[in-house]
Amino acid sequence: MPFASIATASHNASLSRRGFGTLVLAGALAASAGQALAQQSITLLNVSYDPTRELYVEFNAAFAKYWKAKTGQDVTIKQSHGGSGKQARSVIDGLDADVVTLALAGDTDAIAKNGGWINKDWQKRLPHNSTPYASTIVLAVREGNPKKIKDWDDLIRPDIKVITPNPKTSGGARWNYLAAWEFAKRKYGSDAKAKEFVAKLYGNVPILDTGARGSTITFAQRNQGDVLIAWENEAYLLEKEFGAKFDVIAPPLSILAEPAVAVVDKNVDKKGTRAVAEEYLKYLYSEEGQDIAGKNFYRPVISEKAKAKYAKQFQPLKTFTIEEAFGGWEKADKEHFADGATFDQIYTKK
Repeated sequence: MPFASIATASHNASLSRRGFGTLVLAGALAASAGQALAQQSITLLNVSYDPTRELYVEFNAAFAKYWKAKTGQDVTIKQSHGGSGKQARSVIDGLDADVVTLALAGDTDAIAKNGGWINKDWQKRLPHNSTPYASTIVLAVREGNPKKIKDWDDLIRPDIKVITPNPKTSGGARWNYLAAWEFAKRKYGSDAKAKEFVAKLYGNVPILDTGARGSTITFAQRNQGDVLIAWENEAYLLEKEFGAKFDVIAPPLSILAEPAVAVVDKNVDKKGTRAVAEEYLKYLYSEEGQDIAGKNFYRPVISEKAKAKYAKQFQPLKTFTIEEAFGGWEKADKEHFADGATFDQIYTKK
């Protein structure tokens, strides 16, 4: 081949390589730009139980601001609320939750056991057994407490109508039930006596809503019942949310309610949201997260500053844990809330 022909061929090959390289670079830049565009915003779904609506409206706004300042990324957190047991079943059935913030650890365990949506070690991932705030169970009554209700004993009087949700579908209802059961067991000396007491209590329940917020509406808005067995935070929000006047009675003994939180591993790995989902739950333990919990009448568990700030808004009462009284949620569920267990025996006789 003549020298000129060889030179031309070499030049053309060089142009071809450079053109290919330019195309590759352009493609990489386009992909990078597309990825950056995709990373400008992200959406999480927090599947929670009924009375956390107000808490997470405020917390989600605070976290979005924090995450934007830290990463430059916009994050939107969608909320889903309902009875804790029903919410757990929805996640098991495929609801695309990134995190669950349910009423009791037993519901989160159910998600781990049924389909492996959550790794079984979930409760070891965050401080305080993955419980960033605590609560307890109290009694809400009409203003002035016209029926003079002071303790669990009053709830079995024949003149009292009690509003509480269904423990088959509501986590809060299970805390309510177990608080009443342990009170009776300690006072009357046996599980048999406790069963009689709780049967009388549910004999005074005219309506079993599926979730805690439904029972709150029944009591506060529909004006049904003399007393509402409620989450502490729900009881203190009654006046703010419904306008009418109510009194909150803290019985001398109640249960320490510890709502736990967890990342839904299968979903976040599929959606690529693990990093932000994990940071979202960690932020509940931050000073801002703990302050927001206290402001919404949950008991801060980590921040000494928040504990001190909100201590005066909580009435003193003695509490016991689910482990102390019932041997943990797995045992309590089997004995009290499984099909054919104690609650079914009590309520089918009603």
